[in-house]
Amino acid sequence: MTGAAALVAALRRYGVDTAFGIPGAHNLAIYQELDRAGVRCLTPRHEQGAGYAADGYARVTGGPGVVVTTTGPGVVNAAAALAQAYSDSSPVLLVSPGVPTDHPRHGRGYLHESKDQTGSVGALCAWSHRVSSVREIPAAVARAFASFAEGRPRPVHIEIPADLLDAEAEVALAPPYRIAPRTPDPDALDEAARLLGGARQPGVVLGGGTQTPGDDGQPVGRLALRVAERLGARIVTTVNGKGVVPESHPLALGTTLRIDVVRRWLATCDVVLAVGTELGPADLWEDGFALGGRLIRVDVDPAQMYGDHVADVPIVADARLALAGLARRLDETPPSSPREPRGHPMPDHRAELADVTRRWAGQIAALRRALPDETIIVGDNSMMVYHGALVALPMDPPGRFLFPTGYGTLGFALPAAIGAKTGRPDRPVVALAGDGAFQFSLQELATAVELRLALPIVISDNGGFGEIRDEMRLRGMRPVAVDLHAPDFAALARAYGAKGRAVKTPAELEEAVAEALEAEVPTVIVVPEG
Repeated sequence: MTGAAALVAALRRYGVDTAFGIPGAHNLAIYQELDRAGVRCLTPRHEQGAGYAADGYARVTGGPGVVVTTTGPGVVNAAAALAQAYSDSSPVLLVSPGVPTDHPRHGRGYLHESKDQTGSVGALCAWSHRVSSVREIPAAVARAFASFAEGRPRPVHIEIPADLLDAEAEVALAPPYRIAPRTPDPDALDEAARLLGGARQPGVVLGGGTQTPGDDGQPVGRLALRVAERLGARIVTTVNGKGVVPESHPLALGTTLRIDVVRRWLATCDVVLAVGTELGPADLWEDGFALGGRLIRVDVDPAQMYGDHVADVPIVADARLALAGLARRLDETPPSSPREPRGHPMPDHRAELADVTRRWAGQIAALRRALPDETIIVGDNSMMVYHGALVALPMDPPGRFLFPTGYGTLGFALPAAIGAKTGRPDRPVVALAGDGAFQFSLQELATAVELRLALPIVISDNGGFGEIRDEMRLRGMRPVAVDLHAPDFAALARAYGAKGRAVKTPAELEEAVAEALEAEVPTVIVVPEG
């Protein structure tokens, strides 16, 4: 069996049937075997787009997204997407060739040669491994899938020297093995239940670690609600936790950690249960945030117990198992203090929320009317998203919101939406981006057209990089290099073979989105900001 055949056979054993990437001189043997095995090979127009598409695919299916690039620039082009997947704990597998096994350490001008390809990629993802033999390839794939299943899923890279792809050897393909989820320490659950049961002002924060991609029943969300209802505790979600519980629920505050009133409320809680979240500045929009009460942390990543917010009760475990254990204990033990059925009083955050979202209120209301409840929403790092849709577009299960938080790349929305629609063709998907972010990956319109995706792409046009423009003004400086010439996006979409439309009012936006969900090709919808 050749190295390329061993790679693809191992991937197929783990159920891989889709790969995103671009063929190149050094990975042709991989593509030959992918084709022979019936794996669907999708070709974004840039490797960064391939990485975002694989990320979107992973987030909505629960299985890893696979990226195949060529050596050198292909790998580096995908690097930003890998770093974003690392920040958001997405299981993405990048497979690439590398320089041949006999390549001299100091280089010799080999095509696409990198000084240290594994080292550069390994600095951005969980790990990067260069195999040394054909026989090692299936073991490297098994290690990758084990890392996705055990603990916090993060992207990994397997590099196969180019000469090994066509080299032959006797290869043993081990059957895939299952890794049981981490079970919580019973003593830690007892202590957590005792603290929560005695709390007068409990709060719950749910992060991305509570999401269950591909499971419309949202069992983790139901368990979290069971705990919160037992306590009368309000729930706030991080960006990556958006939609894990119905935002229409009386106890749900939505994705509002960036609202001052909500942060002040959280700081006054005497006990906070934080599940699957870093409680990081990217979610809180504040570097120096501090909790005033006791903190119970549930996370599969032990490192989170001693980050910026040290856990008083650390529970290193799968979120579902930990919440189930807490719910049972709280059901069995009456609370030691009475509480109101809707949690302790807190200042009304609606006025501040309305002030933050005012410029995009019409757009958000139109999207809310046009989009079915089960829509997968994919947002870019654009003002209409983080100032608008994330905080003001309510989401109830089984919807899902994908957003590049933490690392904060631009150009995520369109390719990630392509990946999401590829992974869940039965669900409506919409992409939201500003004009600046959209131009990072607009070439992926060709990919979406080629795949005949019914994909609305809503562009909020503020004439460039609006957020940075506002920050410059806050510094008292003249806006520099942020006012951008924009093409006619609707005409550009039509040139790619998509539909394109410019709208001016929320009613027109609502109509355009509804029509785009039924179209046979993607539709670019341009709306002026505010």
